[in-house]
Amino acid sequence: MFNFDKLDVWQRANGFADLVYKVTKTFPEDERFGLTNQMRRAAVSVSSNIAEGSARSSRNDNARFLEIATGSLFEVVAQSFISRRQGFLTEPDFKTIYATADELGRMLSGLRRSLRESARTE
Repeated sequence: MFNFDKLDVWQRANGFADLVYKVTKTFPEDERFGLTNQMRRAAVSVSSNIAEGSARSSRNDNARFLEIATGSLFEVVAQSFISRRQGFLTEPDFKTIYATADELGRMLSGLRRSLRESARTE
């Protein structure tokens, strides 16, 4: 019934969320309801929107949810810049998040483009 869990992009999005959870464990306690929470929620939103989009009846609707997933991915990257500037995120962890997000963003873009192109031919 669930086909999203077979998608490589969804599996990688889950790995991305795992990464964000791991690196934010070291953030200060007073950031628990700040950047820690925001970054985690945005990271989880990536895989959640991929899953939700896969349940949509049209390819254009699915592509729209992939756009939302991409926005959440960008949100994590923007928050990572702030976290690094505040000294909460080490340079190696920042680079890992950035590189992983870059790869995931390319995958989301390719899938979104494919869905939109196939929707035009229907």
